[in-house]
Amino acid sequence: MNYLAHLYLSGKDQGLLVGNFIGDYVKGRQFTRYSGTIQTGILLHRHIDGFTDSHPEFLKSASFFKEGYHRYAGVVCDIVYDHFLAAYWSGYSDISLNEFVSRAHRILIKHYFSLPLKVKQFLPFLIKSRRLENYQFLDGVEKTLRIMSSHSSLPDNTAYALRQLEKNYGALWQQFSRFMPEMEASVRGFLESPQRFISFDHTALSG
Repeated sequence: MNYLAHLYLSGKDQGLLVGNFIGDYVKGRQFTRYSGTIQTGILLHRHIDGFTDSHPEFLKSASFFKEGYHRYAGVVCDIVYDHFLAAYWSGYSDISLNEFVSRAHRILIKHYFSLPLKVKQFLPFLIKSRRLENYQFLDGVEKTLRIMSSHSSLPDNTAYALRQLEKNYGALWQQFSRFMPEMEASVRGFLESPQRFISFDHTALSG
């Protein structure tokens, strides 16, 4: 799952939202530097990633991008799943996507000085471009993939990714639709479990 889904799955708790958003940039036991629900949000991010990467529907979706992206197919699928969440947002949230994204921006700005350096560096551009909101459009998906390919090791096969998305749109949407309720149930179970810190200690020690 990419940024929008991580934010959405955080619910209404501001600390969870911040922690879930920065999860990729907090390695190993660095999560212990944070307190309260920000720390929980970081571990929730790791839970979401682990659940997603092993889920049968997500693996089916990623297979559509395997030929052009190989081991990065899951990264592309993360963006595609954010597209479906944004495009069909009203089926998942009672507030508009515009309102949700604006609220998330305000919370992240409020916690700006506690964010990891890399997040501080890209957050202003993410906010200015309304990138999370623009996931709902195919050109938003295209822009995100191009940005990622120019700033990371993601191959620059954006045209291929868009062709695969358009060609297999129906199948990908169905896979996402089956995946998302199970993802939400898994998040609820994680947050309700008093063992969540213990069970994720092995993850926290890695990286």
